[in-house]
Amino acid sequence: MDISTAAQRLRENVGRVMVGKDESVNLAFVALLCEGHLLLEDVPGTGKTTLAKALAKSLDCTFRRIQFTPDLLPSDLTGLAIYNQKTQDFEFRPGPLLTQILLADEINRATPRTQSALLEAMQERQITVDGNTMRVPRPFFVIATQNPVELEGTFPLPEAQVDRFFMRLEIGYPNAAQESAMLKRFERQATNDPLDALAPVLDNATLLEMQRAAQTIRVEESIREYMVSIARATRAHSAIELGVSPRGALFLYHAAQAYAATQGRDFVLPDDVKYLAPFVLTHRLILNAQTRLRGRTAQDLIHEIVESVPAPVENP
Repeated sequence: MDISTAAQRLRENVGRVMVGKDESVNLAFVALLCEGHLLLEDVPGTGKTTLAKALAKSLDCTFRRIQFTPDLLPSDLTGLAIYNQKTQDFEFRPGPLLTQILLADEINRATPRTQSALLEAMQERQITVDGNTMRVPRPFFVIATQNPVELEGTFPLPEAQVDRFFMRLEIGYPNAAQESAMLKRFERQATNDPLDALAPVLDNATLLEMQRAAQTIRVEESIREYMVSIARATRAHSAIELGVSPRGALFLYHAAQAYAATQGRDFVLPDDVKYLAPFVLTHRLILNAQTRLRGRTAQDLIHEIVESVPAPVENP
């Protein structure tokens, strides 16, 4: 099975429980191919958790879910050593981080200290408990959902943690036709949860092979320079206090490779970069106070920068 076929099967499988989310599913698969992590942000009730669960059930991987709350402790994520009176020794009880797909539900309802406990696992693919380091399984994919920080009971994620999310997606409201189709589907399946009927469409070994294959997609030098120019333009923009990090530019490079593979190509186009830039780069920007007061958003600025940087063209 090639990558484009796998992406199509994944979209179709998730489409059994969610209507009109093909783009979100495809972008999530791009993040997974790049061994990145996904941040889903939107108001409650738009299907963030359902999308995460559907993605997890469509993949032949172990799955754990954590409901983040203000009283959640770092040890609730990593696990801890508990003294066993029978053996008179400490036994390690693994936490939910030792899984392949982790749903961190409402991640910004936990305190910054607990949010930061994810950093080592997300970046280094390992956890440390009582001085002992353990590797997390592969693939390791964190799907975090987040409500807008303006809502009560939420804490903004630390910049270092936000930068480690490969991609940020907004689910958005369905249009009228999609919402009507959703209600009709609910009438037919009122007594059964459609998530229960989902079967995996991709096995673990094939997924790891596809992750390696995505890294071989060809990127011409002119397109690499195009990505660098976009990243550097964010750092020089007068409306932006902190631009895209080098990690962000590297993630954009890998995302373009994986996206091209999902489209059945073995090479990257400038249009791939333009399409992916808002999803990969927007959450890495910190705007200055004047820009925020004027009501401009990071997404507005990324679109402006992408349009202002000349895209490479094929030589005649």
